[in-house]
Amino acid sequence: MSNTLTIALSKGRIFKETLPLLAHADIHPVDDPDKSRKLILDTNHDDIKLVIIRATDVPTYVQYGAADVGVAGKDVLMEHGGEGLYEPLDLKIARCRLMTAGPVDDQPVNGRLRVATKFVNTTRRYYAEQGVQVEVIKLYGSMELAPLVGLADRIVDVVDTGNTLKANGLIPMEHIADISSRLVVNKAAMKMKHQRIKSLIDRFAEAVKNG
Repeated sequence: MSNTLTIALSKGRIFKETLPLLAHADIHPVDDPDKSRKLILDTNHDDIKLVIIRATDVPTYVQYGAADVGVAGKDVLMEHGGEGLYEPLDLKIARCRLMTAGPVDDQPVNGRLRVATKFVNTTRRYYAEQGVQVEVIKLYGSMELAPLVGLADRIVDVVDTGNTLKANGLIPMEHIADISSRLVVNKAAMKMKHQRIKSLIDRFAEAVKNG
């Protein structure tokens, strides 16, 4: 295991909202991921690197030790299952809700409910807990389209303002979970690089507390 501390982040909202936390820990990226094509970003420390990957891949990179720590949404972690990861800190950033949604003029469904989502495992677990049999259809994007064209009766997706649902004639229905981004740590890295990672967790926790 190298001496470099590798932190996995995803582009967009999570990256932007993690920057102040990194700054509090005196970690500043040298490159801007929106302008650079690099996937491994240097920082002001030679032995700390940031890897920029898809949000859904962050837990996998951390689980298998390709990154020591990462920042991932609770929605992604629930879907991943959290194997091989510690989740020491709720960063209280990128907040939203995971919800079911359906048409405003919702009609009773004959037979099995069809639900479109990218959160297949979470959706199956949720409806199983409700005692409802569903057919889950995996989609990667534009969930709102599925009920409009008759592909599904409901969708499960993250909801921030609810404006996209409203614009497409859908309404949020059942609340599955409150979502925010969490710090996750590889179990082996926590042992091998304990002091450095503990220090990072402490600095992040301080920044979260001071808000």
